[in-house]
Amino acid sequence: MTENTPLIIPELVALDADAGPGKEDVIEFLATTVAGAGRASSPDGLAADAKKRESTAPTGIPGGIAIPHCRSAHVLAPSLGFARLAEPVDFGAADGQAADLVFMIAAPDGADDFHLQLLAKLARGLMQSEFTDALRQAPNAEEAARIVTGQVQPELLDGGGEAEKSGAAEGSGDAEDSADKPAAAAASSAPAAGETVIVGVSSCPTGIAHTFMAAEALEQAGKDRGITVAIEGQGSGKIDALDPDLIERATAVIFAHDLPVKGRERFAGKPVIDVGVKAAVNDAGSLLDKALAAADDPSAARVPAGSESSEESEEGSEHWARRLQRSVMTGVSYMIPFVAAGGLLIALGFLLAGYDVANLYEKISISDYSLWNLPGNEFVHEIKNSAGDVVGTETITVSQSGLLLYIGWSLFLLGQAAMSFLVPALAGYISFGLAGRPGIAPGFVMGVVAVEVGAGFIGGLVGGILAGYFAAWLAGLSVPSWLRGLMPVVIIPLGTTLVVGALMYMVLGLPLASLMTALQDGLTSMSGGGSAVLLGIILGLMMCFDLGGPVNKAAYLFGTAGLSAASATNTAPYEIMATVMAAGMVPPLAMSAATFLRSRLFTKAEVENGRSAWLLGLSFISEGAIPFAAADPLRVIPATMAGGAVTGAMTMAMHVGSRAPHGGVFVAFAITNFGGFLLAIVVGAAVSTALVILLKGLGRNKDGKDGKDGAEAQPAAAAA
Repeated sequence: MTENTPLIIPELVALDADAGPGKEDVIEFLATTVAGAGRASSPDGLAADAKKRESTAPTGIPGGIAIPHCRSAHVLAPSLGFARLAEPVDFGAADGQAADLVFMIAAPDGADDFHLQLLAKLARGLMQSEFTDALRQAPNAEEAARIVTGQVQPELLDGGGEAEKSGAAEGSGDAEDSADKPAAAAASSAPAAGETVIVGVSSCPTGIAHTFMAAEALEQAGKDRGITVAIEGQGSGKIDALDPDLIERATAVIFAHDLPVKGRERFAGKPVIDVGVKAAVNDAGSLLDKALAAADDPSAARVPAGSESSEESEEGSEHWARRLQRSVMTGVSYMIPFVAAGGLLIALGFLLAGYDVANLYEKISISDYSLWNLPGNEFVHEIKNSAGDVVGTETITVSQSGLLLYIGWSLFLLGQAAMSFLVPALAGYISFGLAGRPGIAPGFVMGVVAVEVGAGFIGGLVGGILAGYFAAWLAGLSVPSWLRGLMPVVIIPLGTTLVVGALMYMVLGLPLASLMTALQDGLTSMSGGGSAVLLGIILGLMMCFDLGGPVNKAAYLFGTAGLSAASATNTAPYEIMATVMAAGMVPPLAMSAATFLRSRLFTKAEVENGRSAWLLGLSFISEGAIPFAAADPLRVIPATMAGGAVTGAMTMAMHVGSRAPHGGVFVAFAITNFGGFLLAIVVGAAVSTALVILLKGLGRNKDGKDGKDGAEAQPAAAAA
């Protein structure tokens, strides 16, 4: 779609339509309209994605308007579907008024900045009564499309300003004026000397509609009160940042957001009103009055120094356990790339150089060799005493030599280097999750300290949590304005590293190291005999319980954390890693098989998901089963857990091992007893498939519909 292609055409408009009694009916009606105009490949797929977005928060806004919207892979070109309803439908607006004007904003997954800016203009136009009144009076689809085009793409109309004649004078005029300059920049033009200035940020989950409606509502409320209000819309497209001089002049800040505020530290020290984005859409005037009051209140809440995460300002309302869980998940998520890269490089090193290449680690320097001086298969290692004197030698023999050994040795060392960041990355990003950017440096240091004292990943968890909380406490201190700039880059990292580091070395190091040793010993004891099967069952249940959630990630962390301690004589960590990976592959494979064998038990959206779930399963991406579990958790989750437990028990019983932490069947070279690995997955997936089909079949009524909640009639549920 080019820049000259209209977002809305008469074929996308339905006037005085009878779309059905509920908002889901209206969404399905508009999705069919968009697909019928050739702008979407699947009306069911588009409807499912729009309903999924609707389930996160209602899209009704005051004034009888609704704007269901989504990004969807089914959208072929950015489009606006519009329906003027014969009978208004409730979309959950704050004023309780049902909507008679409904826009479906349909954006492709890869919508570019230009089209996102056009959609932002529509969102701003919906906050202007002249624009919506003109739509309510439009005599036909052609005129309605023309009014909307005048708001979002006035250059496509004859004369560019024709939209004013259609009754949308102010709406289209604003769009035309801002066609060549960002809305935020326009709003941030220099105010008169002594004029009150309020700045802020708005954002919503999709970054398309509510982001810019909130900005428009606040700026309009500012005009009504005779003050300058400039809001930075942090949407899906390019962000037009506020002028730093304007921020400096501002007496207060409004954050109307559902996503973390980017560049939050720019507003440090200013009085702040922090709310969800819909609060600004529903009652911008009230928020502005609160901001003006906060500017004159010395005890008003202020933006903490050195904080980039909006979630920090929500500490008072967010339960401490939820905040801690979120931060630990952040640490695990950022750690996984280090584990994946390091584990796969080590596995490739073993593949090329043989497993005995590990015997060279820390004893022989690879720098003595090169592509022009390739190593043989025997090496002499000098044994030195504490004074550095050579007291003997030992000969190390490996199975490979020459180019293969040199390349494999290099890959092995690269993998070891990546794996050495495992605990520091975990600790660093847990601290980041709690304190924002100032917590990263002290968190990484605590991770290194944890390794030094032998506390392993448990020490990393504890050190990262302590560093994060202490850094967040420092960031919340009220400091003089001259010191604020130093807080995030000097004071917070230095103070946190000093205090928490001393605590780790002097107090916590020995107890945490003892706990880690006890855990490793217990792991070793459980990896043999009948206890190994029990451990496999437990890990299998955990991997399939929440499919990428905290329990799943805890099991995965347990598996990956042990890889760095594995050796030729300690293969238990490899077996645990294989168990975790195999069990995690079962849910998406089972759901794919179930949709293929009994498609009538699933919605159309679920069947479509099933067509790709098998590949996700083979790649060890458990999240491929989430749409199924979200739609029908009471049947899907128990079934997948049963299959995961079977797979976990079988892999441990057959002593399957994996030197790679990720990759599924595509890292077969790193898996010992690959036949047993495949057998365990097939059996577990078969168990889950059979149970899913059985449970769904028992739950269907005589009409062939889902007896629980009518899933057959709710195609969006699978994507929720």
